[in-house]
Amino acid sequence: MDSSTSDSKPPVQGLIHWADEARAQAFETWLHAQTPVHDLKPHTLRAASADASFRRYFRVDTSAGSLIVMDAPPDKEDCHPFVAVARQLEAGGVRVPHILQWDEAQGFMLLSDLGTHTLLSTLDTQAPMAPGNRGRYLAAIDELVRLQQVPGADQRPAYDDALLQREMDLLPQWYLTALRGLSLDEATTRMLDTTFGLIKAQVLGQARVLVHRDYHSRNLMAHPEQPEARPGVIDFQDAVHGPVTYDLVSLLRDAYVMWDEDVQIDYAVRYWERARQAGLPVPDDFGDFWRDFEWMGLQRHLKVLGIFARLALRDGKRQYLDDIPRVWSYAHRVASRYQGLGPLARLLERAEAPHGGTQTQVGFTF
Repeated sequence: MDSSTSDSKPPVQGLIHWADEARAQAFETWLHAQTPVHDLKPHTLRAASADASFRRYFRVDTSAGSLIVMDAPPDKEDCHPFVAVARQLEAGGVRVPHILQWDEAQGFMLLSDLGTHTLLSTLDTQAPMAPGNRGRYLAAIDELVRLQQVPGADQRPAYDDALLQREMDLLPQWYLTALRGLSLDEATTRMLDTTFGLIKAQVLGQARVLVHRDYHSRNLMAHPEQPEARPGVIDFQDAVHGPVTYDLVSLLRDAYVMWDEDVQIDYAVRYWERARQAGLPVPDDFGDFWRDFEWMGLQRHLKVLGIFARLALRDGKRQYLDDIPRVWSYAHRVASRYQGLGPLARLLERAEAPHGGTQTQVGFTF
């Protein structure tokens, strides 16, 4: 199809949906400019994935394989953090997409392709310790240790008190009030303020490293036949300088797949051993590390409850409601276990009581 013909429809408009014809034409022009340089086959363009933002990803074939195209409208998405973190991680030896071309003004990017299989899609959820699962998780742990050793972590924004607070504030605003319809009286609001203060104090006391911030089964690309192969790491643009336990929580207490706590502990021990060998700043005692892991997980899961509610109510992405019971269970278990968190556990029970979320939680302590 000849895009130079004035009355012909741009090929990309026939292959993928565009709400903005002007942007479709700009994309068409840019893509064809890359064709001879990277041996692209524009007629093979198809959707690769979408995320919770305004970014879209497409896959396009070449004679040697395939590449990924990112469409990130500059008025809605700032690509500078993605580019900066990608280059930092790549320089540190982490397996991330290589940036082949970036049109900064228009928000188009051409990237190497890390494959079509997420870690989640390759897991046997009925056999948590199956050899394939174990190989993939140990590979993901090794890659995480590599990521946490990347120099220049303090170049990224700090995961500070203000950011932790903004994230947890999503819980009362979107999950408790907007989604579950609770009316929070003054006493409940004071309790949340006190509880959030306890969580922040514990989390801010942890040693800091580079934090991916969403290191989970949908953001790791796995080899379908080789469980021990290094995973590809994507969706890292929100990286920060923060607590050493954060990314392990994302991996082992994943919002999209749930393992029994003995499995989580098994993998956490493997990580802790590797981290110590690598010289990462984890506690010398695993019990102390596990406590840090649990408190960090509580902060993350309170935030995620708010985010999933917001995605469903504000953005119309109702599929995230299906993941709330899993996230709620993580948060409730920790809140039920540690001194000072009982009122939060009861508030979570009140929110989920009509939805079957008041079962007794059993778990391990050290």
